[in-house]
Amino acid sequence: MHERVHAHVPYLRLSDQLEHIIRQRINPEIAFSAEGLDLLAGEELTAQARLLHTAGLATTIHAPFLDLNPGALDHTIREATRLRFRQTFQAARILQPRAIVFHPGYDDLRYGDKRMAWLENSVDFWREFIPIAREIGCTIAVENIFEKEPSTLHALLETVDDPCFRHCFDVGHWNMFTTVTMEDWFAELGPFLAEVHVHDNHGQADEHLPLGEGEIDFDLLFGLVGHYAPHAILTIEAHTPERLERALRNIRTYV
Repeated sequence: MHERVHAHVPYLRLSDQLEHIIRQRINPEIAFSAEGLDLLAGEELTAQARLLHTAGLATTIHAPFLDLNPGALDHTIREATRLRFRQTFQAARILQPRAIVFHPGYDDLRYGDKRMAWLENSVDFWREFIPIAREIGCTIAVENIFEKEPSTLHALLETVDDPCFRHCFDVGHWNMFTTVTMEDWFAELGPFLAEVHVHDNHGQADEHLPLGEGEIDFDLLFGLVGHYAPHAILTIEAHTPERLERALRNIRTYV
């Protein structure tokens, strides 16, 4: 596997898949759920990290996201989010990832008229975690989910204004929700890009197909990534072994 290419691996399946990951030289993006964090055993994760690093593999992390929101207007939700993210950074101290991907928690339907309140909460929230990321030597990468256009993420990234706080562009989510072209998205957020989530769909559902099996223009995507962030991490989000195998084969066209 190319050194920039990672692949989604749920933490709760890491033990079962570790031998295969090392044998196939897959750089894992280890995805933690709330359940995974509650079941995390530090000694076991330390041993797994040692095996991965000894094999010359790099890691990234995907933080938990269900029910969480760093910019929530409800203080209790922000505190629950803070707890889960602190646990995520405890795992990061062991894994030493290149990046940790977080969902920002914004969508127009819920926060359209409360955008500035959400943004102020979010900016304040991330101030706690940027020094920890810097200490570990990793990047925080906020991923587009329901964003129709990039202005809110741009405001968040520009206001925080730290090289450890960057953008993860999820092309599948973009294809489902966007009202702007990919070129327009990259014109605004390309300079902040640290990671790309690579999967395909037909614009109606989050299918997580291997690239080339949906309708997304990957020639355009990789051209834009090459222009704005040629060293960005490329993470394949395939949720079955068969789709991962096809995705790894298809991405060779571009890296």
